[in-house]
Amino acid sequence: MVTSSDILPTEIAPTSAVAAESAASPAKVNLLGLPETKLVAFFESLGEKRFRAVQVMKWIHQLGADNFDAMTNVSKELRRKLQEVAEIRPPEVVKQLDSADGTRKFLIRVSGGNVIETVYIPEGDRGTLCVSSQVGCSLDCSFCATGKQGFNRDLTAAEIIGQVWIAAKSFNQLQPNAERSITNVVLMGMGEPLLNFDNVVDAMNLMMHDNCYGISKRRVTLSTSGVVPALDRLSQYTDACLAISLHAPNDELRNELVPINRKYPIAMLLDSAKRYIEAMPDTHRKITIEYTLIDQVNDRPHHAHELAELLRDVPVKINLIPFNPFNLSNYKRVSNNALRRFQDILMEAGYITTVRTTRGDDIDAACGQLAGAVNDITKRSERYRARFDEAQPVKIIAQ
Repeated sequence: MVTSSDILPTEIAPTSAVAAESAASPAKVNLLGLPETKLVAFFESLGEKRFRAVQVMKWIHQLGADNFDAMTNVSKELRRKLQEVAEIRPPEVVKQLDSADGTRKFLIRVSGGNVIETVYIPEGDRGTLCVSSQVGCSLDCSFCATGKQGFNRDLTAAEIIGQVWIAAKSFNQLQPNAERSITNVVLMGMGEPLLNFDNVVDAMNLMMHDNCYGISKRRVTLSTSGVVPALDRLSQYTDACLAISLHAPNDELRNELVPINRKYPIAMLLDSAKRYIEAMPDTHRKITIEYTLIDQVNDRPHHAHELAELLRDVPVKINLIPFNPFNLSNYKRVSNNALRRFQDILMEAGYITTVRTTRGDDIDAACGQLAGAVNDITKRSERYRARFDEAQPVKIIAQ
């Protein structure tokens, strides 16, 4: 099995020649991450007509162009001008890892010597791409490998949509009349999307734009751990689907599993989520509740009954996620019997309740396992490694 740790540190570090060239080159506008409004403004600043934005968007996002010479319906003069002031620069694929079950993981280098992870999960006629929004994560949820890596920075819009561009090209999707492999996108990878609000919104707009990837708003999902002020703004900018990373039925337990709950407790979060859904034109929309089941922590029958009561007045469907073990964690995967019992209680209470199938665990691509290679500015990763090496993990008692 090959994981991100197998490529460190030499493969992720940019060479001095590359770094010197980057420092010496004048800044160019990366058109990959510009939504239509910003691309129109860019072309108008060059004295060009607005329609050029749509032309270039199609070339980049529907045909996979990464150079201006390929754009045959754009004049040579404009192509020359674009080469001087702009670029189409996706992040770099370090490795592509393919699982026996069809899952595909991309290790993607971004600036600063960091590597992020993106995962494609096929299931029947659906192909879901799990996209990262930050290098690491600042929220430090106790059951998530990404949080243990610490945090470096937000991804740019180009680095976020670049993950979709890379994956689509890997499946030869960016060709005329090509079959669509990526049908769904979920912002559930590394990072908290709502802490990178503007870049995430720009990237989602590109995902759903008819002249780009044309993914339905019902097939683009943003998952948040509960950044309530940003969630309260979200409906002004998008009508993508919403998932709440809940994982506990009460504040006392969620404070330990998802520390941001101490600032924005469950009642505040669910009220904000309901306001988002109520602002949608689609009156039948539901919030997806994500609940990672951890053995002897949050998987007991009384947790299921408490969760059912908590969500009684919220339009939800529930996705149960068996915890996937990783280094630096002493949590254990829920037993199959406990998982079925938990699901049965919720279904008997009238909730649509699905179980997320573990996929790609042979390449560390399962939910909660994404870690990448983060130049941690928080020093959190050092503390976790020291604690783990000393065999003194913090244990959470089920509440």
